[in-house]
Amino acid sequence: MTRRIRLIADDYGLAPGVCAGILDLLDRGRLTGTSCMTGFPEWPDAAARIKPLCGRVAVGLHLTLTDQPAVTGKSSLALEGRLPPLRSLALPVLRNRIEERDVHAELDTQYSRFVEALGRTPDFIDGHQHVHFLPVVRQWLRTRFLEAGGRPELRGAPALGDAAVAPKIAAIAAVATGFNQAMQRAGFTVLKPLAGIYDWRQPEKFAPLLEAAVEALPRHGLFMCHPGHVDETLRSRDPMQGVREVEFKVLASEAFGASLARAGVEIMDGKG
Repeated sequence: MTRRIRLIADDYGLAPGVCAGILDLLDRGRLTGTSCMTGFPEWPDAAARIKPLCGRVAVGLHLTLTDQPAVTGKSSLALEGRLPPLRSLALPVLRNRIEERDVHAELDTQYSRFVEALGRTPDFIDGHQHVHFLPVVRQWLRTRFLEAGGRPELRGAPALGDAAVAPKIAAIAAVATGFNQAMQRAGFTVLKPLAGIYDWRQPEKFAPLLEAAVEALPRHGLFMCHPGHVDETLRSRDPMQGVREVEFKVLASEAFGASLARAGVEIMDGKG
């Protein structure tokens, strides 16, 4: 029996070059889907480009609470209208220095922009820099999706294991403590384990990591990736740049296609 794996590209909507690379890979059948950042001015155009693919590929919402302009403007979350770095988000939220209602308002607006532009709810939800694991976001998810039939799938926590990136995985897993169980109890389907974590400052690590996923990622697991093309917009918004070109080339390559064929593996489409 053919095994199927789920490959999700993060950051659709971050920059035109990122969108173009992801759309190319979706067209080639090299991705299951992508999660969307809806807070940028280019979002309506990006949404129009991906809308025809909805239903055939998985299109989700990439909740964003760090390092980018806040859609809702100035608040306790974004003092100058800009979302804080991750290190300045988690602890102030836990100590109530950032008001829950301001976080929820930002998430509500990002969600509404997704629905308005695509005319549908997201297939799944995850978070930029894994912010969906934060307690304040867990509460938003429970409150927003009370109806069982309308709950999106959620990206779950990583499995501990790879010694080379153990500290990074451990840090993410610490924030995600209890997430899988709590959200499953709330009625969500949680996709786990999360794979694809590596030090992106070492682009050569991506191909072996992807190969390992081809060999061993379980059906309900998820491999996240960040392919795309570098443009001036990306340079102005995100430090993760050249490695996106590397990931794109690996995912688009004949070698990757051959590895799938050798392993008897197919990439899952948006229908699951």
